[in-house]
Amino acid sequence: MQPVLEISAADDFALWPVGEHESYGYLVLNGELTPAEVGTAVMRIADCNDFEPEEEHGQCPTDPLGTFLHGLLTMPDLFAAGGFRVTDNTTDTVFVEPGCCSGLETWRDWLEALDGTGCSYFGHDPSSVAERVGDTVRLTLDAHAKDGSPVFELPLDEVRALVAGAQQDLQDLQDFLSLAGTWAEQHLPTHAAAVIAALARALDLRPTQ
Repeated sequence: MQPVLEISAADDFALWPVGEHESYGYLVLNGELTPAEVGTAVMRIADCNDFEPEEEHGQCPTDPLGTFLHGLLTMPDLFAAGGFRVTDNTTDTVFVEPGCCSGLETWRDWLEALDGTGCSYFGHDPSSVAERVGDTVRLTLDAHAKDGSPVFELPLDEVRALVAGAQQDLQDLQDFLSLAGTWAEQHLPTHAAAVIAALARALDLRPTQ
């Protein structure tokens, strides 16, 4: 179980250096990313929030950088496409893959499947689902697949351990946040503090000191 950020191709992006990635792939965020990968992650999270904010969030800047960052820096509720991906390492079979509309900031939805309603959905196409059935958790890659879908069942306690481990992996996100702080000071010096604070909110983390 890993927290992943969905990324997209950025062939025409020129505001700062980014890596080469195909659309709809995933990037695991940690403190070992290259500067170009950090740039890709920051670009993607900013792009996820590139909407026209409400009037109370201030007038949008006219320069390209200010325009691109405006939603990320001013909107109260931010989105980071991705989530927790669950893979069987022995067969490389994916049992939960974040779909469209699934966000890393909602990673606590896994706790809802374990201790709340007993069911959590993680976007669509695929429509991955985690369901608690007694002392078992059933993971379905795509609940709406017409020709069936991989299904995997695990003991409840084992899934608790997976979620706890993935929450520990959130330290990787904290490491990424620290790395992004150094990156922002170099590439976005006039916006560095605001960008890091926004990234922390988008990932539902506390900013690093």
